[in-house]
Amino acid sequence: MALFEGYLAVDWSANGKPKRGRDSIWLAMRGWGETAEPENHATRAEAVARIEGLLGRATEAGRRLLCGFDFPFGYPAGTARMLTGRDGWEGVWSRIAAVVEDGPENANNRFDAAAALNAAFAGDGPFWGNGLKRDVPGLPRRKPSGWGSGGLPPNRRHAESTVRRAQEVWKLIGAGSVGGQALTGIAALEGLRRRTGAKIWPFETLGEGRAHVLAEIYPSLIEPDPGPEVKDARQVRAVAAALRRLDAEEALARHLSAPREMPAVVRAEEASILGMHDPAGFQAAARDSR
Repeated sequence: MALFEGYLAVDWSANGKPKRGRDSIWLAMRGWGETAEPENHATRAEAVARIEGLLGRATEAGRRLLCGFDFPFGYPAGTARMLTGRDGWEGVWSRIAAVVEDGPENANNRFDAAAALNAAFAGDGPFWGNGLKRDVPGLPRRKPSGWGSGGLPPNRRHAESTVRRAQEVWKLIGAGSVGGQALTGIAALEGLRRRTGAKIWPFETLGEGRAHVLAEIYPSLIEPDPGPEVKDARQVRAVAAALRRLDAEEALARHLSAPREMPAVVRAEEASILGMHDPAGFQAAARDSR
């Protein structure tokens, strides 16, 4: 029996201005609420409103959604205690939501927010990569050298140690950087989960229950079909289709429960990438959905 009725994949963006096309926000829906083609949203506010609307209508219809977002949901072991004085992901999400400011037209303070978070750690970092022309006190432009010295948390999560192509969560600029996406994304989902009652995987659920589930995805686990479309659009379509196929084959539960076999800190603080324990199976589900 399928766990969900609808499957949403979201390609996120930390752009500071409204943007469509490459490196902007794309989402694709399969199953309940299915859209014929991926949607391209120019702002995070527009995308969040669309997602919140889908969750609300699904709740009214008695449908359950699995929503995947392509940014890290957590930080390496020990970050929570260094940043908030206590263990666990909730304090980190709350702290990020408190310092990140994100306007309706994408204007955001992610670099200043990263500097504010850095103030909780000894020395430079861990967040690095100032993409602004002006200096941001407390945010180094280059990667700091204090990793492993005790003053900074680890550089990589269990997820990045497993999926070697995935970038570290601290990096705010440069090829493949996901630091800004994580800051703006976590801030957005902190509000979304409180307004909708959705549960965060793998912190609050491993798929059980009837609440909607928000999960971290890494679309590059899947090689999408070639075509003239923007790669982001092709990837979210492929991920949403793979999630639907896996659930129809009663294999999705295995992917959702995988963190049980991972270090305990994954479920307490770091989060994980859905499908990373069996990328071949994830890719096969996408291929079989074509």
